[in-house]
Amino acid sequence: MDQITIKDLEVYANHGLYKEEKALGQKFLVSAILSLDTKLAGVSDQMDYSVDYGKVCHRIKEILTENDFNLIECVAETVAKKLLLEFSLIRKLEIEVKKPWAPIGLPLDYVSVKIKRGWHRAYLGVGSNMGDRMEYINQAINAIEAQDDTRVVHVSSLIETKPYGGVVQDDFLNGCIAIDTLKEPEELLDFLMDVEAQAGRVRTIHWGPRTLDLDILMYDDLVMNERRLTIPHKEMHKRLFVLEPLEEIAPYLMHPLLGQTITQLKEKIKEEQ
Repeated sequence: MDQITIKDLEVYANHGLYKEEKALGQKFLVSAILSLDTKLAGVSDQMDYSVDYGKVCHRIKEILTENDFNLIECVAETVAKKLLLEFSLIRKLEIEVKKPWAPIGLPLDYVSVKIKRGWHRAYLGVGSNMGDRMEYINQAINAIEAQDDTRVVHVSSLIETKPYGGVVQDDFLNGCIAIDTLKEPEELLDFLMDVEAQAGRVRTIHWGPRTLDLDILMYDDLVMNERRLTIPHKEMHKRLFVLEPLEEIAPYLMHPLLGQTITQLKEKIKEEQ
């Protein structure tokens, strides 16, 4: 991905843990590496296809001068999030905030915090087999869209399927949702569990009936296996009710462990039936 670099933008602002820092202010240096596709801008010579780095610099200055932060960690996080939300062509960025006058009582060039943030493409499975199934699923989509740091990109058709796991219960409505999000995987998991809870989801019977079920199927090409979360979803390649709606919105999505597309995984299950 192409990059636009802003190096050591100087801003005088009042941030710090000590009251003297907030009262007197000090110099901060902010650097940004913006990752985006500049091909169209380079070919057309039109600003519409790129990011105006002058506007970015002035926005960074506004963020630092119009807010009051204790930590430069929070300065960096706020700058990163606002730039990603306000400049739609930026896919990823790196922000470094330097504090050359850090009051530590020892000589130094500067103290800095550097972070990398960006948009991530995630695929979610959604299902319901209790009450007004369609309404619960629509509520989930609306809750996702209401997040300022998450965008719904595609929603598959819904299919009616028999329950999975051997528990006697009503049929499910199942589908898949593609999202772009700034949330990290466990942040996304916590948010989705909260949406389930708001829909009255109760976790009493494994693979039992539920008002709403939201699963992270894939997150970029990430592979992780933690206590609370496994990505890719460890059962997705075995479930037609996941693969069929997922194929509708991402047929060539590649499973990072199995090395096969969603279409190939679906066809494999059908051949084995």
